[in-house]
Amino acid sequence: MGVTLPLAVEPAVPADPEALADLAVWALVEEAELTPKPGLVDRRGPGAHRDLDLETLRRSARALRPAFRAMAEAAKGRVPDLALREELAAIGRAGEARMLAATGGSNAHRGAIWALGLLLAGTVIAGPTGPRRIAAVAAAIAQWPDRLAPQHPSNGERVRQAHGAAGARGEARAGFPHAIAIALPALRASRAAGAAEEEARLDALMAIMASLDDTCLLHRGGRPALEAAQAGARAVLAGGGTATPAGRAALQALDADLLARWVSPGGSADLLAATLFLDRIDRSFARWNA
Repeated sequence: MGVTLPLAVEPAVPADPEALADLAVWALVEEAELTPKPGLVDRRGPGAHRDLDLETLRRSARALRPAFRAMAEAAKGRVPDLALREELAAIGRAGEARMLAATGGSNAHRGAIWALGLLLAGTVIAGPTGPRRIAAVAAAIAQWPDRLAPQHPSNGERVRQAHGAAGARGEARAGFPHAIAIALPALRASRAAGAAEEEARLDALMAIMASLDDTCLLHRGGRPALEAAQAGARAVLAGGGTATPAGRAALQALDADLLARWVSPGGSADLLAATLFLDRIDRSFARWNA
């Protein structure tokens, strides 16, 4: 059962920082609870993780609410520039510290802080213009460097350099194409075809996994793990998606394969959370504009 948040996830004023922070937390919790996800934490268990479980992800998401609110607040009346980029980064690092305190030192949502933080700021600046414009504003912010960033590269950055993957930074600077052009259309197409909401969200995850150079997979399993995950996700979609028996069987096979390899598509999960955030924002804006 989904976690009930203290404020409405259909905000009366969509760009309000309080409502946006609740919506970002909601997106992280909904992603965590979506079941069954291949190799990832879900309601069945920890997936290919020893330091994460569902309750840890819930704690992490809730601990990030102050940072999400502060990011949305910082973007009010601003334009994408170096000062905003560095302010958001500083807030994000403070949020990361809160995340690590809530999880006992486990990295539950570092990539999601980056993606959702940019999209929160993009939502505030762009206003009720829709996901594509929000992502474009987020990309404009991401183009700026963070001069105060720690000098030691993250696992994702090392993998990005080693394998030539775009990584979280490249995805953001390109305007989140896996959310805008791939996952959102897949989510909505599955809904339109009659899939249940859980199945539509799983299909969106499969669409992301089928083409994303997921640096979490590359870090833990190298190119063979990434290629296996992409092929397995394509098999799910080719079978008609997770609402069909063939698609569900392919999903089970993919899950078994990733667990055997002990790898987890964490980058894809972060982008699914971003997709859920943008989808709910879009629907809220539509009602607000009407």
